[in-house]
Amino acid sequence: MLSCMHEHDGPLTRLRRSHEQAVLELLRKHGPLSRAELGDRSGLSRTTLHDIVAGLVGNGSVVVATPHVEVRKRGRPVEKLSLNPAAGEAVGIDFARRAVHVAAVNFAHEVIGSASEAHAADLSWPERIDIAERLLAAPGAVHLDALSAIGVGVVGPITDPGSEKARARGTDGLPDLLRKRFGVPVLLDNNTRLAALAEAVWGAAADSSDVLYLRLSHGVGGGLVVGGALHRGRNGLSGEFGHITVDPAGRPCECGGSGCLETRASLDAVLYRYREAGGRADDLAAFLDAAVAGERSALDVLERVGIDIGGVLAAVCQAVGPGVIVVGGELAEAGPALLGPVERALREQLMPMARPHVDVRRATLGETGSALGGIALVLHESPLLSHYPRPGSEEDA
Repeated sequence: MLSCMHEHDGPLTRLRRSHEQAVLELLRKHGPLSRAELGDRSGLSRTTLHDIVAGLVGNGSVVVATPHVEVRKRGRPVEKLSLNPAAGEAVGIDFARRAVHVAAVNFAHEVIGSASEAHAADLSWPERIDIAERLLAAPGAVHLDALSAIGVGVVGPITDPGSEKARARGTDGLPDLLRKRFGVPVLLDNNTRLAALAEAVWGAAADSSDVLYLRLSHGVGGGLVVGGALHRGRNGLSGEFGHITVDPAGRPCECGGSGCLETRASLDAVLYRYREAGGRADDLAAFLDAAVAGERSALDVLERVGIDIGGVLAAVCQAVGPGVIVVGGELAEAGPALLGPVERALREQLMPMARPHVDVRRATLGETGSALGGIALVLHESPLLSHYPRPGSEEDA
């Protein structure tokens, strides 16, 4: 009977909740925004937005602050709205090959802290989780009882839970292990893709919504952020730039192909090419020192590697059209000696009309980038980052 219908079931109440959720989602994804920015991004009228914001501030979901550094030309401070920092915290964990990296932020997008610990390559998942829990439980690190979700990065492609590939890689039970340990939902993705997302949110490409990220490390991989969202591709295989063929007659690659970029631009491949040229450095640090000192063989190798990388990036750019390319990983520490050849080869092979619209930058977030990307994944995708229920959730019933 209509007389028995609860007020919260009415269409006007549902519409209001959808507007509130839209505002919360924008603050969750973008961090602090002014009312004008919220109006532009939400499409809500000024009157409706004013009413919605007043309600969210009133119930404690949103707080208002006046940044000292942002002042209008006439001197009137610009108020910023953000999710209440006290509403909870989000954690990112990067299970790298030989280390665990953790980072945490509150819901106002303020980084609380980060930490790392190296370990042996054959350490079990429970032992790696022990390291993560210890790092997060350090004094002043994170209030574990305030967690709402965890974003986790792992090495390699992310396959469906329960699949043969997931079992073979040992990641099949990882989300369940983490959920049992921390008691919150877990979002899992490839750690290199998460580094791409982090650079787009907090790092070198924070001013762009279309980003191509390339990591040059023991392996070569990357990620794409398209329209501000992480692109995974079917079966989680997006961003495998290291397995684009550079030389069909080149060295065999572990992926089953030959002459992939990874066989020419990974750390081991670069050192191999350097020693073939007569170089004597035993490790990457010595190789980079040789390049800084102007050793011709080291600079020549970086030139050739940069040309290979630039060609691959040009091919991807023609298909995707990013505004910013971010290059990270240990090899990026070579700086202009590598990035100069990369950019020259890229621009030579791009369509002329595209050349002015692509900006090559070095990554800025370092080894904690993937852990921060896990947090970005949570902030962008988890439905559990506000005490206010989502439309259609059980709490609405």
